[in-house]
Amino acid sequence: MRIIAGSARGRRLKTRKGMETRPTADRIKEALFNILAIRVADCSFLDVFAGSGGVGIEALSRGARSCVFVEKSSLCAKIIKENLSLTGLADQAVMLTMDAEAALTYLAKNAAGFNLIFFDPPYYSHELELTLQLAMPLLLPGGLLVVEHHSRDHCWYNADHWRKIREKTYGNTTLSFIVPVVFTADGCLPKEEGG
Repeated sequence: MRIIAGSARGRRLKTRKGMETRPTADRIKEALFNILAIRVADCSFLDVFAGSGGVGIEALSRGARSCVFVEKSSLCAKIIKENLSLTGLADQAVMLTMDAEAALTYLAKNAAGFNLIFFDPPYYSHELELTLQLAMPLLLPGGLLVVEHHSRDHCWYNADHWRKIREKTYGNTTLSFIVPVVFTADGCLPKEEGG
């Protein structure tokens, strides 16, 4: 896994060995950031189920102002910290070593807000629907939430709560770009960027 663009371009990142984590493939990560395009610069980014931190670190490399990483595995959290140090981006990052539900509740209590929120849970995660609900108040007006999920798994998606702006599928992996339905009513929909 490597950083594709920006200040840390070309740096190889450490990943956890074994099948417990599934790092976002470089081609999917590149597609993700091509779609997000200019909205990454100077944004506040939240990387939930961060694994080795590849997506959040890519965002920082491309000019995100800050990134909060949420990862319950202490081993993965250690790898994220090492990767941040390796890329020189540690000063812009906060690491929350706790499960997603606890982390999102903590962030909401501290009135945190994010322009971009990325979710990459294990495929077919039972936590996804609940944690998306907890993330809703953290998304700033005009912000965007992206879910990386198995292409056959849409059980987490609730049309009463979310509006799907865009969806891109790459084999077994799909990226869904969503906003809260309330954004539709408030006229806070993000503008589509990228290809």
